[in-house]
Amino acid sequence: MVERRVIVSPPSETGGRHVLVDGEKLGTAYSLHDLSVFLQRAGLECLDEVDAAESPLIEWHGGGPEVWPATP
Repeated sequence: MVERRVIVSPPSETGGRHVLVDGEKLGTAYSLHDLSVFLQRAGLECLDEVDAAESPLIEWHGGGPEVWPATP
């Protein structure tokens, strides 16, 4: 199985975090739920919200899985 590189960017001014898998932007997540949906659509079906928060596959920038600022 080939490991994929997942990067969750720091929160933007609007509170969202860009999600990239292998360098391809999947979208902007505003919660762990959003992140898990993006990852599942990218073929990482095994990552639900809890798994995404704990997965070593995910590189968190600007704060970990608990950092989801409220949108203005």
